[in-house]
Amino acid sequence: MNPLLDSLQPYPFEKLRALLKDATPPAALPHISFGIGEPKHPTPALIRDAVIASLPGLSAYPATIGSDALRQSIAQWVTTRYGLPPVDPATEVLPVSGSREALFALAQTVIDGTPRADGKSAIVLCPNPFYQIYEGAALLAGAQPYFVNSDPARNFACDYSAVPAEVWARTQLLYVCSPGNPTGAVLTLDDWRELFALSDRYGFVIASDECYSEIYFDEAKPPLGGLEAAHKLGRGFERLVMLSSLSKRSNVPGMRSGFAAGDAAILKRFLLYRTYHGAALSTVYQAASIAAWNDETHVRENRAKYVQKFATVTPMLADVLDVRLPDAAFYLWANVERTGLSDTEFARRLYADYNVTVLPGSYLARTAHDANPGRNFVRMALVAGVDECIEGAKRIVDFCRGLQG
Repeated sequence: MNPLLDSLQPYPFEKLRALLKDATPPAALPHISFGIGEPKHPTPALIRDAVIASLPGLSAYPATIGSDALRQSIAQWVTTRYGLPPVDPATEVLPVSGSREALFALAQTVIDGTPRADGKSAIVLCPNPFYQIYEGAALLAGAQPYFVNSDPARNFACDYSAVPAEVWARTQLLYVCSPGNPTGAVLTLDDWRELFALSDRYGFVIASDECYSEIYFDEAKPPLGGLEAAHKLGRGFERLVMLSSLSKRSNVPGMRSGFAAGDAAILKRFLLYRTYHGAALSTVYQAASIAAWNDETHVRENRAKYVQKFATVTPMLADVLDVRLPDAAFYLWANVERTGLSDTEFARRLYADYNVTVLPGSYLARTAHDANPGRNFVRMALVAGVDECIEGAKRIVDFCRGLQG
């Protein structure tokens, strides 16, 4: 067996199941889950219809590179969404089987596992808290994760200036997530300027996880993307790959459809890896993805639902917890310290007393630099319908007020 598998930690939801296994919530209250970030809004009819219409394609093997039509639709979407010069669909876009799979596989492509002369491993920099795939991808590529803690006082930005030069010198890959999971924070143009300067100096690749980019609260202010930042700063896409997905944007997590875009040289090697890896997107889902990327009406309608939920739920919870509207994404990152409970105890008792599931923030982070930046936070995924989210928020309010009494 691969000994590197032993370095993996249990996934957050395994930890959550273990935390809640002995709790017995009241049977009279239907379960409400704010735990997993799985979109619950209905899949648009245009995507379902495209799936049905393309079912004859099941008789053919899909090409790893995807169809010309799919790459063209993605390239057009990226160009329009981020105000870019035309993106080359032949070299700067690659369809993938969801951003999760691609985030993992990209590390296997770009990490050079050749032992260094000093015997030290390559480093993959990750934000902290973070999407757990980053850590697993680093470890299974034979690299060492290095965590950069977020700072609540700085809108959960990571302080990259605190990273030692010796660490940067060993860094081969940097993961960023913007809008962030779990904080919802969006990288600014100044943040990107700093990261590009570091990449130019040390030569590492930036993997920009942007799967939440289309969930935001002001139609006039879509989140800044990595490719967009590069263009605004007068540079190309060298050592930059952004990854996105239809799962959140179009409510099709079961399709596992996304793309990688950016540095053509990296994508050429990534395609080679994926050809052997066998992660081609079904022709049926390729056709449905074209329909999704070509339509923005359903995306605006989807955003409007999140705007309504967050506008209602956030002020309710702000009465009892330290929480505010995030920059983007569909999570509330709430500090529960004022309740007197730890994040794990808060989650366990909330489930036991009110049958509402939230995810402890410490499960989404690692202890680094003498701190776990997820401690005393919980993540709430407002993915259910409006009424269910409001009911869940009411129960949390009642729970917190009961603690105060």
